[in-house]
Amino acid sequence: MLGTVEISSVSPVFVGRTDELDVLHDALARAHAGEPQALLIGGEAGVGKTRLVEEFTAAAGRDGAVVAVGGCVEIGADGLPFAPFSTALRTLYRELPAELAAAAAGQEEELARLLPELGDTGSGGHDEEGMARLFELTARLLERVAAERTVVLALEDLHWADASTRHLLSYLFRTLRAGRLVVLATYRSDDIHRRHPMRPLLAELDRLRTVRRLDLARFSRDEVGRQIAGILAAEPDPAQVDDIFRRSDGNAFFVEELAVAAAEGCRTGLTDTLRDLLLVRVEALPESAQKVARIVAEGGSTVEYRLLAAVARLAEDDLIEALRAAVNANILIAAPSGDGYRFRHSLVREAVGDDLLPGERSRLNRRYAEALEADPTLVPADQRAMRLATYWYHAHDPAKALPAVLDASVQARARHAYSEQLRLLERAMELWDAAPEEVRAGLQLSGYAEAYPECGCDPATTPLRFLDLMAEAACAGRFGGERERALKITKKALRLLEDEHDPLRAAWFWIQRSRLVQSLARGDGRQELATAQELVRGLPPSRVHAEVLTNVANWSMLHEPGPDALAAAEQAVSYARMVSARETELNARLTLGALTVGAGDIEAGLALMEEVRQQAVAEGHAFEAGRAYVNLPNDLESVGRSREAVRILTEGVTYTRRFGLLDSEAWVWGNLAESQFSLGCWDEATEAAAAALRRGQSTKPKGCGAMCLALLALGRGDLAEAGRQLAAAHAFFGTHDPMPQQWIVLAHIGLCIAAAEGRHADARAELAAALDAGVPPGTHRYGWPLLLAAATAEADARALPAALPGRDEALGRIAAALKRLTTDAPVWHAHEAWVRAELLRAEGRDTTAVWSDVVTAFEPLERPYDLARVRRRLAVALLADGGDDERARATELLRLAQAVAGHLGARPLADAVALVAQRARLSLTAAACPKPAADPMESLGLTSREHDVLRLVAAGRTNRQIAEELFISPKTASVHVSNILAKLGVAGRGEAAAVAHRLGLFPAESLPVRATG
Repeated sequence: MLGTVEISSVSPVFVGRTDELDVLHDALARAHAGEPQALLIGGEAGVGKTRLVEEFTAAAGRDGAVVAVGGCVEIGADGLPFAPFSTALRTLYRELPAELAAAAAGQEEELARLLPELGDTGSGGHDEEGMARLFELTARLLERVAAERTVVLALEDLHWADASTRHLLSYLFRTLRAGRLVVLATYRSDDIHRRHPMRPLLAELDRLRTVRRLDLARFSRDEVGRQIAGILAAEPDPAQVDDIFRRSDGNAFFVEELAVAAAEGCRTGLTDTLRDLLLVRVEALPESAQKVARIVAEGGSTVEYRLLAAVARLAEDDLIEALRAAVNANILIAAPSGDGYRFRHSLVREAVGDDLLPGERSRLNRRYAEALEADPTLVPADQRAMRLATYWYHAHDPAKALPAVLDASVQARARHAYSEQLRLLERAMELWDAAPEEVRAGLQLSGYAEAYPECGCDPATTPLRFLDLMAEAACAGRFGGERERALKITKKALRLLEDEHDPLRAAWFWIQRSRLVQSLARGDGRQELATAQELVRGLPPSRVHAEVLTNVANWSMLHEPGPDALAAAEQAVSYARMVSARETELNARLTLGALTVGAGDIEAGLALMEEVRQQAVAEGHAFEAGRAYVNLPNDLESVGRSREAVRILTEGVTYTRRFGLLDSEAWVWGNLAESQFSLGCWDEATEAAAAALRRGQSTKPKGCGAMCLALLALGRGDLAEAGRQLAAAHAFFGTHDPMPQQWIVLAHIGLCIAAAEGRHADARAELAAALDAGVPPGTHRYGWPLLLAAATAEADARALPAALPGRDEALGRIAAALKRLTTDAPVWHAHEAWVRAELLRAEGRDTTAVWSDVVTAFEPLERPYDLARVRRRLAVALLADGGDDERARATELLRLAQAVAGHLGARPLADAVALVAQRARLSLTAAACPKPAADPMESLGLTSREHDVLRLVAAGRTNRQIAEELFISPKTASVHVSNILAKLGVAGRGEAAAVAHRLGLFPAESLPVRATG
């Protein structure tokens, strides 16, 4: 007896997609060469996205790549947090265990949020950088794993992705810079309606030139013919091809269904509706198989066999026969993991699910929930809470759903899936009133809420309140970037609190509101903090009280530094210690240290900040340590100790990157750019400023980077670029939250651009606006460069009739402002002398003695650009005095300034030096150098000790070798070398040695020879 011919519903022959495969293989080749690739594959349901990915990944595997596939898991209308990434990382964990373990070393607790196999997630706190930190560590993990082996990461069904998965994918697409890695994702284009959450992501990715988009079109008539031939294993009748092509419109999945149905004799000609087409073969199954199909349709993307058996309640043999019938009909297929079943195509699952009656749907969800409650091992542990919450919610049982949803929200929070936590908490608030009182009374604070600080109650015995859910939701929204929703929740909570006497809780919500209005550019947050401060006034110390005072002190440090801010910081430290709020205490002490520096007690303030930095690092408080790596070097720079700042900032880059503190890292880069600019390392400063723009997640650190690039462009004479970066900085900072450290620097840059372009009125307007806004105590570091730029502009325009109107008023304002600024460090003493000299020049009363004092003030400082500028001014004054000695000294000063300008690429300074030399008929070339004076060290301003050190530098000695020969410490040798570089106006030891050799300071025989051996 002959058996029936087996017809496959999937063509064994891969049809079409030649161009798309070429793009994918080109991406693979680029990844092999070390260039990471990002691809997005879109197309309507059934068009063949999965088949294309399968064909490509199979070829990639044959080519030696490690392939990791993860699909977005749908349960009802809910997606599991990070599901595709967790699945893909598990594959990498199995395939490359040693490589993945090495790549995750030191960050296992954080990465375990995505891959639980790495261990426990720990009990670290939550903050606004938590999610970004996880994303950064994931990106670095993938780059390290793919350092030696090509890895293909395929994420399917992105249209079902949860918000956290979408955010992580966007982050990877934007930040991957290294590794032999291909990341591709698929999505249904016909599902992306106008309000679909994928739509903003697609718009964002469209703007990235690094992401390649593939949009799969339907098959042509010839391709449909070849597909049918593959399915039937024979050439089809042309009329049949025409009919199927017409009815399927080239959709590959519909072609399969129509071809198989026609071959099996199903009467698909009776209807052309999509739903009936998809259900026709399901309805041809035995009743038991149809029942199983309906159960699987409601269970999620994939249903484990043991869970299916518990829900179906069939004898095992009957269940297996029903499954066999569904699998043989190509309705169901075994899941890739081998322990469950899923529909061959989600379109069939959706059609079967849509065919369920409302009561039938809720009954199936109840049976799923009851089975999972009875045996939690039926599903993977990381899916259990979310799936149970979804099943009970869709079973319409508030008594069961509320605790289950809260359990799932806790798990989402632990994984830093804050968007999913917020959605679950909103669902819990929806269920709250419907749940029985006894159920709500049984929910304890300690199990579900941690956002609102403990205030004297025992969390283990205190019942959970609706306001606790609102507090959790407000923080989840803030941490997950859903700030509008968080603000609405916060406002609602404050309205509810109007009827309760709970000042601490109200104060806490006002703190959240302050942070949110700042983040949303709705204001500076001051009024909200003032309300919170008033609510806690006179109350005993508490965590909320300490947090309010810390926030007030920090706000004041940035906006209105002064005695009130210092007092608030001191009280915040005291209260935080009383209630053992360690993280709040560290933050308050860091703020106190910065305010102490601003108040003039520099060493005490810096010592306190360094102590906080060391303690935060040692105790594992990453967020506080990251803040210390930003603020401490910032204050070192504020007192002219740029070299120390660079050392700590360099360490800070490593620390913040290791812990994924993206915004802290961006601030570190911005501060590093500022200090490198001061030290005359302009190329390094440019790189650091660009890194601040690239790494920043929020806008303010990006604004800092843009300001540094504007200053660099000004120094190099590129006014157009300076204008572009100034506009970018203004856009990044906005107008809602002005701070002195922003508006004074922006005014300085705007003034310089206007003056360089001859717009004297605009330059004066910039100065007036900044001075009207004020230069608060502790912000003089920004005020001095502003006054210097204004005074210089007035002096340069002294002979211009067009600049005469308003000149006296501008000079008067500069002189008055000068008296109000403090000079608490040598660098600002030098700036004061410089500003006064420029004011005298503006009146035509500057002298050689005046500029000589300015040069003397700058010589001990590591400010080569500033020193070169004032040396040029002194040279001009010397030339005005006349005399051979003055000309000789002016020539050497101009030569030193020229060397610095050339090294930095400071074209305006170089042009100015050349113009002075040309007018004075001086030659600055080495060939025309006059013989050095009898005592050239005196003209260079070097001390006798510096003479000895320079002699050894010229001989190529290191600081340690110099220390040994001169019987001094290496640190002292380093200080002498820094002073020498500053006095010579050079950027490095090699240039200093070149100057010494060019001037013939040390005959070859006088250089000591070190013994070897």
